[in-house]
Amino acid sequence: MNITVIGAGSWGTALALHFAQHGHRISLWSRNAEHMQTLRQDQENKRYLPGFSFPDTLSVHTDLQEALKNTELVLIVTSVAGLRDSVKLLVEHNAGHLPILTACKGFEQDTGLLTFQVVKEVVPDNTKIGVLSGPSFAQELAKQLPCAVVLASENKEWTEELIGRLNSNVLRLYGSEDIIGVAVGGAVKNIMAIATGISDGLEYGLNARAALVTRGLAEITRLAVAMGAQPKTMMGLAGIGDLILTCTGALSRNRRVGLGLAEGKELHQVLKEIGHVSEGVSTIEEVFNTACKYQIDMPITHTLLQLLRKELNARQVVERLMERETRFE
Repeated sequence: MNITVIGAGSWGTALALHFAQHGHRISLWSRNAEHMQTLRQDQENKRYLPGFSFPDTLSVHTDLQEALKNTELVLIVTSVAGLRDSVKLLVEHNAGHLPILTACKGFEQDTGLLTFQVVKEVVPDNTKIGVLSGPSFAQELAKQLPCAVVLASENKEWTEELIGRLNSNVLRLYGSEDIIGVAVGGAVKNIMAIATGISDGLEYGLNARAALVTRGLAEITRLAVAMGAQPKTMMGLAGIGDLILTCTGALSRNRRVGLGLAEGKELHQVLKEIGHVSEGVSTIEEVFNTACKYQIDMPITHTLLQLLRKELNARQVVERLMERETRFE
């Protein structure tokens, strides 16, 4: 299958590498021409995913029109902030009709839209729009370690076709028609990972971590269901699976944000040290606003928003959650 990957960060590069090693021809492009020229020269992404050489079936492009030549699928792996502009570029290059799969997680700032909703807003007549989400770290996929994720779309026939073509013995794909649930699970778990990182950084222990993960799942489920998702989706890979990995894995960028904040560092300093996009930070306010819209109680999200606004410090976040009014689970 000919696939164009838009976005050359760690996850975009890992997906490009993986599919290129499993019988697909990959064209990798990002709007940072200088970065792409470096990748083409090095035949490796030394900045975001060092140590993995590009196979012959992975070509690097500085020209989007060239990258889109003969493509059968566009896989967008930018930040959520860059998603809308990426889809608009497809339209400008007469490629808005192509099947589009997003592999970024979050709510768009200002609009509060999920990734697939952003795509639908730009290309409303496109019937092949999907979301790829689930527990996955770029470095592990690049090493070809086993991974299972969810491919969700409202178009069941296309989902089945795509899974049949992309599934492998390394990256196992499960289908879902609950695109809202899959997208919400992937977005909100990043917030819970920040909270867990704060708790771990303050050395509150494994009991506290388990409580945060569990209550975090309850928050995610309440919001997802209010938005139209199926509760069972939260019990799967895109829900609890992704939540557990992001809250406990050492490779989790959002967990590292929490660890840094627990040390008393300023947010901008933490993000600079990580050097990668941490979608949980930019998602917090939009998730809180969405929760208010649906009248959903999300105390973990609320306290983290207060932290970002400097109304609370890291230690007070956990204290506030523990001091909340008692209730039945």
